Amino acid sequence: MFKKVLVVDDHDDINKGVSGILKTFNITNIINAQYCDDAYLKIKKAELDKASFDLVITDLNFKEDYRNTKIESGEDLIAKLREQNNSIPIIVYSMKDQLQKVRLLVNNYNVNAYVCKDRKGSQELFKAIESVYKGDLFISPQVANALGPQTDLEITDYDIELTKQLSLGLDQKGISKYFIENEIAPGSVSSIEKRINKLRIKFKADNATHLVAKMKDLGLI
Repeated sequence: MFKKVLVVDDHDDINKGVSGILKTFNITNIINAQYCDDAYLKIKKAELDKASFDLVITDLNFKEDYRNTKIESGEDLIAKLREQNNSIPIIVYSMKDQLQKVRLLVNNYNVNAYVCKDRKGSQELFKAIESVYKGDLFISPQVANALGPQTDLEITDYDIELTKQLSLGLDQKGISKYFIENEIAPGSVSSIEKRINKLRIKFKADNATHLVAKMKDLGLI
């Protein structure tokens, strides 16, 4: 079983609850972090000390407060770790239940489990820890369809990335350049313009800024 686990969540009660579940596996070396910046530093320090974590359990959303942070979300933390080829097992424990988000995290960032925080969240987290230790992928039943065929009601990972770049202030030419550099297709300005217009119609948004706001409200970006 895992020996050293990092729990990343900004709620004390959640941290205590997750720690309680870990202790049922006789895991006692449990470190908590309430900011993603702190979590990243703890992971890097553990690597330098040759005492790396065996598992990371993280939320996706973290409330803003007085402190300025560079890594603002669990997704950003995961992306940063994977960009550095860090293959540490990661369990996402989140209120978000959007299929697109689950698909992105599993397919793009190779998270090992996605557990929804709900009435059966604790039970599912227990199962997820067991599954991940055995090398299996675990997905909460309510979002299991994320790995199946997409429906017409869903937006694609391409749409999410496109809107994310809009939210960062890039115009269509800037997004085109970013997509081409990162081998995201289609990357032409005309294709991006057409897709933005389709998304605006789908979400009944007046303009690109309104589209970003609506997708943020829905938790899609």
